[in-house]
Amino acid sequence: MDTVITRLDAGEFRDRLPEALGVYVDAMAYPPQVIRSRAPAWIEHSHRDGWSGVAAFEAPRRRLLGHARGPLVAICYGYRGAPGQWWYEQVARGLREQDTELPADYVELTELHVSPRYQGRGIGTGLLRSFLSGRTEESVLLSTPEVDDEANGAWRLYRSMGFTDVLRSYRFEGDARPFAVLSRPLPLTPLERPS
Repeated sequence: MDTVITRLDAGEFRDRLPEALGVYVDAMAYPPQVIRSRAPAWIEHSHRDGWSGVAAFEAPRRRLLGHARGPLVAICYGYRGAPGQWWYEQVARGLREQDTELPADYVELTELHVSPRYQGRGIGTGLLRSFLSGRTEESVLLSTPEVDDEANGAWRLYRSMGFTDVLRSYRFEGDARPFAVLSRPLPLTPLERPS
């Protein structure tokens, strides 16, 4: 099944929130009740300075009643990082332990998830390129769970897009898993931009 990648404004993101959170729990193998606990945070994120989002939808076999796309199958969003945000403060704490600081001008790639049925088709790469295209910040930062030998699709995507280590085996408050914090400079090169 073909997919269509498109930008979302904050209102459409909020309208599509149940679908987006469904993709999130599927991709992360979380229990469905996680949707209720994450929904308020995702709504709050959509009001932050510099928020932007991109989604992939099934391309319908034929256009029905004006609908140019089917169900949402992947989601990506983020916003400008700033003091006072939970993630900013957590990462800043980790960097202070290494006698360094967060960059002054970055976009936080908050979420990027592809439904398991659609993984391995380049959708994550398309989402990431679309999300980063046109961002005005000097860099992008993200966190991702550590996995042995960086052996999963998320790690392959981030490494292929030039992300490098900022923190490794970092533990965020409230989560026992180790995470990596990764970064890359912006803007995208002409070859990295969406076609």
